Amino acid sequence: MKITGVELRRIAMPLVAPFRTSFGTETSRDVLLVRVVTPDAEGWGECVAMSEPLYSSEYVDGAAEVIRRFLLPALPPNVDAQGVARALEPVKGHRMAKAAVETAVLDAQLRAAGESFGRFLGASRGRVPCGVSVGIMDSVPQLLDAVAGYLDEGYVRIKLKIQPGWDVEPVRAVRERFGDDVLLQVDANAAYSLTDARHLARLDAFGLLLIEQPLANDDLVQHAKLAPQLTTPVCLDESIESAEHAAAAIALGSCSIINVKPGRIGGYLEARRIHDLCRAHGVAVWCGGMLETGLGRAANVALAALPGFTLPGDTSGSRRYYATDITEPFELADGHLDVPSGPGLGVEPIPAVLDEVTTATEWITL
Repeated sequence: MKITGVELRRIAMPLVAPFRTSFGTETSRDVLLVRVVTPDAEGWGECVAMSEPLYSSEYVDGAAEVIRRFLLPALPPNVDAQGVARALEPVKGHRMAKAAVETAVLDAQLRAAGESFGRFLGASRGRVPCGVSVGIMDSVPQLLDAVAGYLDEGYVRIKLKIQPGWDVEPVRAVRERFGDDVLLQVDANAAYSLTDARHLARLDAFGLLLIEQPLANDDLVQHAKLAPQLTTPVCLDESIESAEHAAAAIALGSCSIINVKPGRIGGYLEARRIHDLCRAHGVAVWCGGMLETGLGRAANVALAALPGFTLPGDTSGSRRYYATDITEPFELADGHLDVPSGPGLGVEPIPAVLDEVTTATEWITL
């Protein structure tokens, strides 16, 4: 497939409400979109890097620069999605930027072939169950009101963000208010250390599905020491940046569940490899989210339909984050989202909406 040019487009997407985690608060998303143009089709990729290097070392300005200066020049004249990772391998790191490029190439390739993301990846379902991520709040009553609203909307699983000083009591309050039947998990975003093991063990009383990334992202050994001290299953997120990392975590016993975020690990082809590895070893996986627009959400929903994704993911409906999405909105129905069945991502930006939120564009001829 010959790529004739690539557009880098920045858009500003205000959130419907501030989203607070242990590493900061977001009120809007500065999103980098990659549009690949070929003689037969065009494809879109969404870079999930944040404005600042807080969740990971990547950030939006850096992603745009590395795509412009290093990734696009490394692509051969004719390339398919399977060849993108090989071509970009000499560039160390920058997985979110690489994922955006690979996704755009894959979208164009599948649109030209008339094949959907779901079918290409191996989806086994036409709809997927959806969970929702609830940020850190100013008070427990505010948290309870938020959770009640999401349960009323039909979300089948609740994830609470936690940090030191905001963990046992809010979790207890949610359990007492909504009962033991609610699927509930927590996410620490690496906010604790191994010395907090006894404190984290207090969460075992609440029957949680999992505790996500309790310790530092670069320490599989400490997670392996923590896991036996908890009855709550340990899930890794930031620690897993490749199938090799997943294999090491499984071998060490660092986790029994893995959150697969395609941007974090370099793309949807690597996500499928991690899915296959975990399924072979009996390790559950679920699809995480990075506050994606409808473009990224479409690909995530397709990934979440693979057979090994046995836990509800953070594949929320569009209005969880955005009053107006750049694609036709994803609407929750009975706690599920439909997997797009059209060619490629199966969705496209709405031109008028895209133009309204665009802050900059750059065309690069290859």
